[in-house]
Amino acid sequence: QVTLVESGGGLVQAGESLRLSCTVSGYTDSVAAMAWFRQAPGKEREFVSGISGHGSYTDYADSVRGRFFVSRDNAKYTAYLQIDSLKLEGTAVYYCGGQGRDYTSRSEKDYRTWGQGNQVNVSS
Repeated sequence: QVTLVESGGGLVQAGESLRLSCTVSGYTDSVAAMAWFRQAPGKEREFVSGISGHGSYTDYADSVRGRFFVSRDNAKYTAYLQIDSLKLEGTAVYYCGGQGRDYTSRSEKDYRTWGQGNQVNVSS
């Protein structure tokens, strides 16, 4: 049994920054690669960023590259998503996902465990 718990969402002005956290509890060994997805109202969940089990490899969607930064601290069983220069279109629920394979897939279906979601609202 494994659970991902997210925190850090909120209301942010466009151009400002935010850091999301995703903490793994329970059977932590079952989670290797982790990723962040987001889902805006009326849209499908889309890939944002991924990170390998030990943080040696990271991946970013083109839309966020250079503004979003993924990291993890395995001693704290936590992955982070630093979000800089937020845009209005960044308004979404941000989810972290985990999978047993150490592969930063961009496909939602490859992630078997999900956090509860962080609502990020970006205002002008």
